[in-house]
Amino acid sequence: MREPLARFWDAAFHADRRGLLLLRGRLRKAIAQYFEERGFVETECGQLQVSPGNEAHLHAFRTERIGTDGAREMLYLHTSPEFAAKKLLAAGETRIFDFARVFRNREQGPLHAPEFTMLEWYRAHEPYGAVIDDCLALLRLTARVSGEALLRHRGGNCDPFAEAERLTLAEGFARFAGIDLLASLTAQGEPQRETLAEAARAAGLRVTPDDGWSDIFSRVLVERIEPHLGLGRACVLYEYPRCEAALAKPCAHDPRVAERFELYVCGVELANGFGELTDPVEQRRRFILEMDEKARVYGERYPLDEDFLAALAQMPPASGVALGFDRLVMLATGAPRIDLVQWTAVPRPR
Repeated sequence: MREPLARFWDAAFHADRRGLLLLRGRLRKAIAQYFEERGFVETECGQLQVSPGNEAHLHAFRTERIGTDGAREMLYLHTSPEFAAKKLLAAGETRIFDFARVFRNREQGPLHAPEFTMLEWYRAHEPYGAVIDDCLALLRLTARVSGEALLRHRGGNCDPFAEAERLTLAEGFARFAGIDLLASLTAQGEPQRETLAEAARAAGLRVTPDDGWSDIFSRVLVERIEPHLGLGRACVLYEYPRCEAALAKPCAHDPRVAERFELYVCGVELANGFGELTDPVEQRRRFILEMDEKARVYGERYPLDEDFLAALAQMPPASGVALGFDRLVMLATGAPRIDLVQWTAVPRPR
């Protein structure tokens, strides 16, 4: 492959990676067929939204709408089609999927891009185990389309046909960091910062005075747990602490944790899914907490989408997943960087 900073329109560079791009197209068609054969409808959720999402550590691109009368209104490019897709569930759709172009600021690297494709799908009236099964089926489909027996990334590989490992967050923290995660949560799932900080220090991790519970949680996850996941076989990491699952409903068997999972392949986080929260009062409370944290760390907050909260009141029980399609193509081809599998990558910062 040519020099890493080559422009996508350089003819030699394009020739080097054209096979990756053609496989991307074949994989997209095969995935669409997978969903259509199961009664899903493909949607096209709008990218301009009144709120880009309300997660503390996701950052949006702003734009401005100017009306015919000259009135100005702030809008955002969405970080996920989730809000719009759930409104469609409230409207009566039951199985939908979308290859959505999404936008995230402050993101650039081998696995991250400011603009990328999110494959997102929802099943109304079905548990989140059903969308976990979809994720694993798509891994097998990817291998068949690519003609490769293994998915690959930076020297690691994963057999998509092997039975996936299923690991709770509590099990992962205990196994790889020696930390009792649930001990840092109250019976109602409220985080106890000092308990987790003390455990992290004992495990040899750096903790700074301004680190909140979420900062420490993320450091343990990234430094001690994620490098071990999805090697040899896929890993489903599930039952996230409720305070780390703002859009997921609590688990019936333990209110400290929620119906959230992430799929890891070759150490790469590939998909993030939920048993969806449909309580608008609780959702508003969680969004406010997320925006309070965003204001604390970054000095800004995003508006709440009041239409989305209203739609939750009539949305049916559902499960949903967001899967990084570009990352899936990377795993299918062994490409080391996300820009190698994007037709026209966003220019790098000068």
